[in-house]
Amino acid sequence: MNTKYIFVTGGVVSSLGKGIISASIGKLLQARGYKVTIQKFDPYINIDPGTLNPYEHGECYVTADGMETDLDLGHYERFTGIRTTRQNSITTGRIYNTVIDRERRGDYLGKTIQVVPHITDEIKRRMLREEVDELTSKQVLEVSSDQGRADELNLQGKQLVNLSTKNSSTKYDFVITEVGGTIGDIESAPFMEAIRQLRWQLGRDAVCVHLTYVPYLKAADELKTKPTQHSVKELQSMGIQPDILVLRTERHLDDAIRHKVASFCNVDLECVVQSEDMPSIYEVPVNMQRQGLDAAILRKIGVPVGETPAMKLWHDFLDKQRKASKEVHIGLVGKYDLQDAYKSIRESLNLAGIYNDVKAKIHFVNSEEITPANVSERLAGMAGIIICPGFGQRGIEGKILAAEYTRTHDIPTFGICLGMQMMVIEFARNVLGYKDANSTEMNPDTSAGVIDLMEEQKSIKQMGGTMRLGAYECVLVEGSRAYEAYGNEIHIQERHRHRYEFNNNYQKEYEDAGMKCVGINPDTNLVEIVEVPSLRWYIGTQFHPEYSSTVLHPHPLFMSFIKACI
Repeated sequence: MNTKYIFVTGGVVSSLGKGIISASIGKLLQARGYKVTIQKFDPYINIDPGTLNPYEHGECYVTADGMETDLDLGHYERFTGIRTTRQNSITTGRIYNTVIDRERRGDYLGKTIQVVPHITDEIKRRMLREEVDELTSKQVLEVSSDQGRADELNLQGKQLVNLSTKNSSTKYDFVITEVGGTIGDIESAPFMEAIRQLRWQLGRDAVCVHLTYVPYLKAADELKTKPTQHSVKELQSMGIQPDILVLRTERHLDDAIRHKVASFCNVDLECVVQSEDMPSIYEVPVNMQRQGLDAAILRKIGVPVGETPAMKLWHDFLDKQRKASKEVHIGLVGKYDLQDAYKSIRESLNLAGIYNDVKAKIHFVNSEEITPANVSERLAGMAGIIICPGFGQRGIEGKILAAEYTRTHDIPTFGICLGMQMMVIEFARNVLGYKDANSTEMNPDTSAGVIDLMEEQKSIKQMGGTMRLGAYECVLVEGSRAYEAYGNEIHIQERHRHRYEFNNNYQKEYEDAGMKCVGINPDTNLVEIVEVPSLRWYIGTQFHPEYSSTVLHPHPLFMSFIKACI
């Protein structure tokens, strides 16, 4: 069959859960045997969220091919198990950058460049996943570090045919496109116009799913549908009639409300679905299936519905989740007191807990507030500690104190990226005797730069998209705890997002003192994993294992960590 396109938009307010609905639709169609991909279009002008503060946009999720993306791509991957790429995350900044580069090259033959048709045509190309020539993040790094040419080349999104990526040849049955923001936003207008054009162009091969909010007014003891009506009216004013409405609600909607919404919004009753608050986001696909969301989509595009998939593995997972009663308390030592800042870590802990028949009770511990006097109090009652990733000076001394406390008290500890670097610095200060030990990121004048800037990073001036990004090879030392966690695998691949690395000049001293380097990049000899085998579980990874954890395949390191905590 022809590729079918599903557009997911949102109205009334943001943060309604478009990403979870998009991921749920993908999972339900996947369960029916269809090949699916999901992509996110963000209206902001940043090229990517890599330079955004987590308080602005939550965590930055990194794809295997090295693209810094929106955290919703993490939901897509965790729900469906698909591996997204840079093609799955598009921003207004990338769209405009591409069009401006083409104009500078003379590709438009002297035409006046306008939002319609040039910007909207480029958006449509991306929505249809047509071939686009762009540098991958790894290629940006490669070229920008070549003879210090970063200032000579406009690398971010530069279209160089000899370094182009052409991933659009993959044939999908369904392409799900989520558009960020809400209907009526100035920034999203070109995306809405592109969807309007595609709806006419694709006919029955396209369907629009619109997510809105039905609030409950306590004083009136009523659920109100007017915000939904206004949101649909706004969408209609842009020339788009939604085929399916998903009503986000904190209270159950009776059939009378669904009839009202269907009538006022010109939508079939079977296509008005409610998304109630669930005990877990992983209940959402089952709730959507129960209400026939996937069946409604198939009917709208003229595809036979067939039998409802059993989704046995998913239901088995949910059963384990419901039965897990014992709690294991995990402390997240970081500087961002925000749920979404460490979203993938939280979800990876939750998934590993469920598969170990426990509930991971996660406690945020602000590293800026940790002192030598209160560290024992702040970490009291924790079965295990995650020392979180991040950038910059703020809160690092607290992370170092936490690493010292957990090491000397033999508390299971998992350091990720910057967290691993803090474990390395702490060991240098308190075991190797380098009292001034530090990362040259934090103190360029340190006499013991046990964490140092990678050689290929030293000539780079641009901040965006030039870190070590994406999946890299790692070879594990046989017999190490990391090796055992991975099921006795030697070769693994994990995703990175950093500039600074373990300084190999100190490797022998660390090894002799008891901190072993048990994961090494075979191409660069860079240290990827450190561990202290004399302790119950004390492991740091330069990479981000949380990006690879999914509902049906929790990450082995998180599984091993939770087991140690239990």
